[in-house]
Amino acid sequence: MGTWDKGAFDNDDAADFSGDLDDADPADRVELIREALAAAADNSDYLEVTDANQAIAAAAIVASQQPDGPEVDSAYGPDFLTGGGTIDLPDDFVELSLRAIARVLDEESEWRELWEQADELEEAISALEPIRAALNR
Repeated sequence: MGTWDKGAFDNDDAADFSGDLDDADPADRVELIREALAAAADNSDYLEVTDANQAIAAAAIVASQQPDGPEVDSAYGPDFLTGGGTIDLPDDFVELSLRAIARVLDEESEWRELWEQADELEEAISALEPIRAALNR
């Protein structure tokens, strides 16, 4: 797993997802975010870390668009959102994001398994708290 820290964009999968969003036609970005969230939220099998990491990044984007949500300030986040940029997202993305994060934290998740193996699960979950807090407001 190419991970260098616990932030939403601090891994290869999330950085690649951000690059894909930057490269996409602005009209296609909402659907790419929906697909990343749904890949985790609607997964009933073992959740692979790539899907989990991309879902976390997508949820961080949704959270950033909520009132008082955490800004996307990572150098690996989508360029069009860094520095307070915006994207118009459907209201149902909040619930979809919360479902995706819940699925990432589930026992049948490679993301969870890898952080447990590194003995850093508690810290990784704590890093998700600002995202979840913004989504739950």
